[in-house]
Amino acid sequence: MDNAGKSVAFRGGGFAPQSRRWVGVAVFVALILLTEWGTRAGWISSLSLPRPSDVLDTFRKLYDSGLLFKHLFPSLSRLFVGALIGASVGISVGILIGLFSYVRSGLVPLVAAIFPIPKIALLPLFVIWFGIGEGSKYALIAFGTFTPTVVATYGAVDNVDRTLIRMGQSFGLSWWSIVRKIVLPGAMPGILSGLRISLAIAIILLVAAEMLGAEYGIGAYILEAGSLYDLERLFAGVVILSLLGVLISAVIGVFERRLLGWRT
Repeated sequence: MDNAGKSVAFRGGGFAPQSRRWVGVAVFVALILLTEWGTRAGWISSLSLPRPSDVLDTFRKLYDSGLLFKHLFPSLSRLFVGALIGASVGISVGILIGLFSYVRSGLVPLVAAIFPIPKIALLPLFVIWFGIGEGSKYALIAFGTFTPTVVATYGAVDNVDRTLIRMGQSFGLSWWSIVRKIVLPGAMPGILSGLRISLAIAIILLVAAEMLGAEYGIGAYILEAGSLYDLERLFAGVVILSLLGVLISAVIGVFERRLLGWRT
């Protein structure tokens, strides 16, 4: 029997993750519908959890009044500037730690000392140093993004397969070529995974920073809603933060598909 023209299914892709976006959407929709039904039926007290429909109506009013963008744009600006500074410096320092033993010996103990410090506890110190304005907010977000990015980056560099590095050396590649063609591409998955965590921390610190001395911002909006016990507005602010986190995750996913296409 001639099987020359018969194709054989690839057996090496069993552990390759596949996108099932509809599953995540279905879970969100199911939770929202369940909460809506529970609040309307009285199983869930409206004093502890508002109806999703009321939160949506509050969100619509926030959009119609123009307050949504008055709060959102300052938050996005603070998040972008602070996270950009912290992540870029963190990646640079992490790569230097991973590549140079003297830098590793000098900076790893320092990073280990400052990493466990709760960054929110440093907000009063940053206010003293940089003032109550934007500087202290940028500094807090940048510092909070910096430390986990450093740890993730030099850990990713350390985990690059040393066999590939030795192979590059045996082919006569220069040090810079090995770093550019082997080390950085091999470390990129770990760096991007670290960025997911760092940017999530940046959102948390953004809210904390805006709760102190900010007139506009998502954190200031949530603080005001909480002080008035306005659950609909409070949850509307939480929804905005959740959507911001989903957006950041999607952006990192785009970078992963573009930069890590060689893994497929």
